[in-house]
Amino acid sequence: MKSKDNPMIVERYTVLDRTAHTIHAAAMLVLIITGFKIYAGWDFMSFHNARALHMIAVPALLAVNWILIPYNIFSATEGGVQEKIAHFMDHYVFGPEDAKRLKAIILNFFGKGEYPAFTIYDEVSGHYKTKLHPLMKILIVLEGTAIFVIAVSGIVIYRLDWALLGLPIGSWILLAGDLVAPAFNMSSLQFYRALHLLMTYFFVFELVVHVGILEFNPHVWKYHKTIFWSGKEDLSDSRYAEIVKPKPKHLPDSELWHDSSEKSHEALKE
Repeated sequence: MKSKDNPMIVERYTVLDRTAHTIHAAAMLVLIITGFKIYAGWDFMSFHNARALHMIAVPALLAVNWILIPYNIFSATEGGVQEKIAHFMDHYVFGPEDAKRLKAIILNFFGKGEYPAFTIYDEVSGHYKTKLHPLMKILIVLEGTAIFVIAVSGIVIYRLDWALLGLPIGSWILLAGDLVAPAFNMSSLQFYRALHLLMTYFFVFELVVHVGILEFNPHVWKYHKTIFWSGKEDLSDSRYAEIVKPKPKHLPDSELWHDSSEKSHEALKE
């Protein structure tokens, strides 16, 4: 959506996008900090408070990632199921064009070539063609998988006999762990505890990479403000935004010939 005052200012993130990202970031930080307190016994707060904050952040993180973010993605475009799937594939799935951009980014890091446009905006449709860093499209898949794994392992760490609607979910998870854990000389619960800790380290790694992507180029720190506060982007900055312009309409050769003949005929009359 373009601003009426300045047509080069567009809405990069909606209010719901910014809300989801803020809750996601806050919940993730709380989970990492309280998780290490619970695991390592850091002495900055009581175990009771750390566990309480941890259990509050869990549903917040899951609700954002499994409800709000999917809603934002599939409600961002008009049309039927095919259009929404196409929008998802273009914006969030790593493809050949992303591979080319990632190669250019790596070469630029070593001083070869220019940094490619951070975002590509289609002026014809009035929507972004892409607004994610290519590496983020890879991290999204890894993060989604890690969130699922850490949620499942967290269930049995929280309560072995946890059930939902009468279904013994905790027991099922432990049984599934029994198929894998012996290969690591662990019990099922030990395996899930190790897996839970491993996913925590992954989130720490992802946080560094996620923020580090922007730190490689300090001029694009403006996107932090965009995703947490304003939601707006200035497309006039050609260093980081590429605008796909509408193609000029060309008349068929027959019409061009007919038009020029008429003009020549009128010129002869005069």
